[in-house]
Amino acid sequence: MNVTEIYKGISSSYIEGNGSSNGSLGTLIIPHSLNKTINIFSIIILFITMISLGCTMEILKIKNHFLKPKGVAIALVAQFGIMPLAAFCLAKIMQMDPAKAVTVLICGCCPGGTLSNIFSLALKGDMNLSIVMTTCSSIAALGMMPLLLYIYCQGFAGLQNAVPYGGIITALALTLVPCAIGIAINHYKPNYSPVVKKAGFAILIVSSIIMSVLSGIAIKDALWMILTADALSVAALMPLTGFTLGYVMSVLCRLSPQCSRTISMETGCQNIQLCTVILKVAFPPEVIGPMFLFPLIYISLQCTEALLLVLCFRCYQTFKQQAEDAREHDSVDVKQEVAKQP
Repeated sequence: MNVTEIYKGISSSYIEGNGSSNGSLGTLIIPHSLNKTINIFSIIILFITMISLGCTMEILKIKNHFLKPKGVAIALVAQFGIMPLAAFCLAKIMQMDPAKAVTVLICGCCPGGTLSNIFSLALKGDMNLSIVMTTCSSIAALGMMPLLLYIYCQGFAGLQNAVPYGGIITALALTLVPCAIGIAINHYKPNYSPVVKKAGFAILIVSSIIMSVLSGIAIKDALWMILTADALSVAALMPLTGFTLGYVMSVLCRLSPQCSRTISMETGCQNIQLCTVILKVAFPPEVIGPMFLFPLIYISLQCTEALLLVLCFRCYQTFKQQAEDAREHDSVDVKQEVAKQP
């Protein structure tokens, strides 16, 4: 089966579902040079992100968590159990066409992203567990992501043979190379790690801005295709589901509040850079259409929800501390009154 026949399952099903090809995702044409440039910047962003992630990892801490794997095991089950199932259920409930459904499934099956480490820190979570979890999910995704995509794609007509598993596995394998480079830098040249992370962050911002501008130019006449009620609803509900169920599952497994908050963030935060690269590199633009921008919508809503959770947690801590201070003050007053009595 050649490439055209493989992707026909997505594009033809979408056209049939809409009655015509007008406005379908399969009709979007991006100039080859512009598409190639966007692909290059997508890969650069992913490469830099994974190097920076590697620079946060310490071999000794990873080893310690493997010796006590309960937290990591629960987090892996949450990551590859909750999010893919949530993506599948939401795509089914919203009755998404194949192009949208495969995008949502790929996003849901991705491993945890680096943003989870930032939000775990903001929630005063277990940073060692967060970093180890991101590492383990990135490695486990090499086998779990293709397997889960194969399983869940069986539920959508036209997707059974339309997913480019070879391209996805290649993209996943390539993410491990820069991650290994970052780990090596942090292990052998730890003094360079802060410099690499700061430089990587600056390059990441510039590259992201350039890619966003180029993507906007590429689909300026078709942007409305992705700003639909079903896509926006799924992008809002998926991370919220991950945050909530990840926390509930951790509490039920009797993990500490610190670990529970960490697993909550690790479950809801996906590796959006990897998702973008897969959608841009593994699928032809005339097939996936503007849906390659879905990860940008997802990450925007994901960050908004995570920030709201951080704000709620900080407010709770403030009120709790004030209540404790008030109780201590009342206790001191009572003791002073007792001491004054003859």
